[in-house]
Amino acid sequence: MPDKNFSQATDVGLLRDNNEDAILSDPQSGLWLVADGMGGHAAGEVASAITVQVVGEAIRQGKSLVDAITDAHHAVLEAAQDGTGKYGMGSTVVALRSLGNQYQIAWVGDSRAYLWTARDKDGYTLQQLTIDHSYVQMLYQSGIISAEEINDHPDKNIITQCLGSNEVAQPRVDVVEGIWHKNDWIVLCSDGLSDTVSDQQICDILHDSKDPDAAVEALISAALANGGKDNVSVIIIGPPTATSFIDRLKSITPWLRTNK
Repeated sequence: MPDKNFSQATDVGLLRDNNEDAILSDPQSGLWLVADGMGGHAAGEVASAITVQVVGEAIRQGKSLVDAITDAHHAVLEAAQDGTGKYGMGSTVVALRSLGNQYQIAWVGDSRAYLWTARDKDGYTLQQLTIDHSYVQMLYQSGIISAEEINDHPDKNIITQCLGSNEVAQPRVDVVEGIWHKNDWIVLCSDGLSDTVSDQQICDILHDSKDPDAAVEALISAALANGGKDNVSVIIIGPPTATSFIDRLKSITPWLRTNK
């Protein structure tokens, strides 16, 4: 897989009859995205699909990742009002924008991004790059509960931010930035993975996988083996290859010429 630096998959899980997750891999735009819809059948999947479509189109039009996600928030609200979806539907989002040796991650809700790093001297590590917009995260940051209590808290799945929420005019889109290093992998996932597979298990699976394709397959299999109660979506992205970077430059060259 010399010229492909990513892999993706989504699975309905073992207990659901519809998949409210949506994923996007657009290497030409340097964009990867996971959206986890809410609102039930014929609503959650609408919200996540709108999120993927709107963010993808906005990035291709030259908008920033934050502005693209904000556009998706308004699009989900409008779809609920015009009957395309249902009132109260919404979606989380976590997105990666990569260009050259730099990347930016933006998110709303509790879909996550992890950085897995393999170093010759330091072994391998997994770092959660995003901070959940969730009720239990708020309790933890306030000192009310400990880190050990988060996973078993009865309100673990209550989120405090989502796209399409009627309670906020503008969502709070959080952002982190970084620089690619050799042997880095970034994992984007819905909570169908993070709620069922521990950070240590994710880290070990990535270490044991020879490439992103194998890693994605193994992570989803682990989520299903651990109960598969929710839809599960995973995208793994590695540093840009020489070919992918050249293709990315070719894709933006016409835009640069017309916007001088």
